[in-house]
Amino acid sequence: MTFSWKSSWPTLCCIFSLLCASGDSAGPDQFQLQPLNSTVLKGSVVRFNATVQGNWQVMTWMVGGLLVLTVPVSDNITSSSQRFTAGFCSGGDKSCVEFTMRNASRGDAGPVVCTVQGEYGSKVSQLYVQESGSVSITAGNLKVKQDEQVEFQCVTASWFPSPTVSWALNGQLVDSSLYNTTSMADGDSFNSTSVLKFQAVRNTTVECRATVETLTNPQSSSVFLVVVPKPPDWTVLIAMVVSIGGFALLVLLIIGIIFCYKRRKEKQPNYQDEMRRVRTQSQLSAVTAAGRGQVNAGYVKDGQTSVAPSELTDSGFSQANGSSFFEVKLSCYTQVKVIDIFNSKI
Repeated sequence: MTFSWKSSWPTLCCIFSLLCASGDSAGPDQFQLQPLNSTVLKGSVVRFNATVQGNWQVMTWMVGGLLVLTVPVSDNITSSSQRFTAGFCSGGDKSCVEFTMRNASRGDAGPVVCTVQGEYGSKVSQLYVQESGSVSITAGNLKVKQDEQVEFQCVTASWFPSPTVSWALNGQLVDSSLYNTTSMADGDSFNSTSVLKFQAVRNTTVECRATVETLTNPQSSSVFLVVVPKPPDWTVLIAMVVSIGGFALLVLLIIGIIFCYKRRKEKQPNYQDEMRRVRTQSQLSAVTAAGRGQVNAGYVKDGQTSVAPSELTDSGFSQANGSSFFEVKLSCYTQVKVIDIFNSKI
């Protein structure tokens, strides 16, 4: 059946006026509309069910303030667009009408009004339409040195409402304290910018996720971070070796000084020993000099064949009357005796 707005508009207005004038005198259980609130994603299919107890003749549906569908209980259904359809629920039960809206758009958001002619009045349901936009990480793949601070920026555009942005590293969600997200309205949609900063440790897959309530799976964008291991830092090891070497050298130096000091101290003569040595040498020199001044009793003149026997003097020295061997023996005995006497006095 072909529907003409120009020819049917006065009739529809009249029906709507009559329905509105009928008020809401029917009991609350006689006319129900479900759901009372519906949130869908742009492009989705939305369904509402109207249940009417009792006899009714005409039902109308209005979306966004416009009459989009008329449902007579015993005649063909009149629709303003193929996007809107209605039909009786399963089994042909005329007490239940299912209203279907296809390809929901942002313009459909708002009150969805179902009105039943007579004493039933109208019921209102609120429709919310969300829209998902784009998400991308602007930096692309990065290659950095280990332990370097890296920054990634994620941009979302044309979302409604403002999306929830999150980050993941190797599939693990990042703590929200590590990134900052700002959102700004752009006409009837929202754009967001999120900045993530962290220290590069190993190769990492960086993923930015954006979602709204009606999205089953968040939209995402990912890049790959390549981390180049930094060359080994020998500074600490060199410092430790130098410190240990310096300490060992200092210890060896101290030990050497102590050893040299002991050796030098051992070589220095004792005062008493030195005085004893000096006195001994002095007395030996005196005895030697005295011995040289005495008459050599063992002297034999040329041509002399005999010598008188020797006699000991009062001083303890012998006068040799024999051979020269006796003279040498007496002289050595005298020196040893003098040394012994000197040592006993000290």
